[in-house]
This record gives sequence, structure tokens and C-alpha cells, in this order.
Amino acid sequence: MPSSLPIRSATSHSHVTMERLRHRWGWFVALGALAVLFGLAALALVISATLAAVYAIAIFMIIAGGSEIVVGLGSKSWGRAFLWAVAGLFYIVAGAFALAQPGHAAVILTLMLGISLIATGITRIYIGSHLHTHARTMVIVGGIVTLLVGLLVIMGWPNNSIIILGTLLGVDLLFTGVTWIGFGLRLRSHA
Repeated sequence: MPSSLPIRSATSHSHVTMERLRHRWGWFVALGALAVLFGLAALALVISATLAAVYAIAIFMIIAGGSEIVVGLGSKSWGRAFLWAVAGLFYIVAGAFALAQPGHAAVILTLMLGISLIATGITRIYIGSHLHTHARTMVIVGGIVTLLVGLLVIMGWPNNSIIILGTLLGVDLLFTGVTWIGFGLRLRSHA
């Protein structure tokens, strides 16, 4: 049955979105510039940035743990309530540990990051090797890069733990900032 609703292509939808945001291009550039400044500060103060990242993760863990306990209290069965409460307590204890011992927490988080990067790299290489499109090479190369970064993190662990999180935070903020600046400038020039 034919639809009476007009179908917009992805291109026309993108055009409408760009037109709606065009007058706000300066905000995107300002946000990008702020992210770049924070990224440079994180790279200049990499140890402080690592500690700030650990504190932020710890606070989020405590909030998540409290939320899980609240969800558990609303559960209809004691078994589920107990499991939610235990999971929430684990999060709160881990978050409190990270707040009390940020150096030790950075060591643990760095190890987890390295392992995660290795696993992600291997997964991407596997997925890429099974693709039959032009994206195959890019997925495999991305997987190799991710795997190598993970191996570098693990090979330097635990000595690199105090700088890895801050360095990655700084690099991420730089790339994010450049992306927002580019988006804002693209909005400005959009006709």
C-alpha cells in the first residue's frame, strides 16, 4: 500500500538539520575551542588529568551504585532486591576505594583499559576479515591500531598508569574539540 507521507532522503534531512543549527555555529566553535584548551591542559598536566579522570569515574560509580540500590528497593521480590543492592554496594565500595586511593585505582583502570583495547582490536580484526565491502581494510587497520595501543599500554603497565588515563583524556578532548570546531565552521559556511 503506497504511503501518503512524503519520504525525505537522508540528504534532505541533513540539509534541514544543518539549516536549523546554522545560526548557532559560534556555540559549536566555542565548545570545540574549550575542549581543545582542556585537552591541551590535560596533556600539560597529565598526572592531574589522570587523577581527575579517576575521581570522575569514582563519582559516577558511586552514583550508579546508589541508583542500583534504589532500583532494588523498588523490586517486587526479595531475591531481586538483594541482588540489585549487592551490585549497588559493590559499585559504591569500588568508587569509594578509587576516591581514597586514586593512584591504585589508576593502576587497575589502566590494566582494564589495556585488556579492553586488546580485546576490541582482536574483535575488529576478526570482523573486518569477514567483511566483503570496501570498508574491510579500514576496519582491519583500525583493529590493528587498537590492538597495538592496547599492547603498548599493557607492556608499560603498571609504570605508565599515572600518565595513560590523563594522556588519553587529553588526546580525546583535542580530537573532540577539533571535530566541534570543524562542525561549527561547516555550519557557518552552509548555504
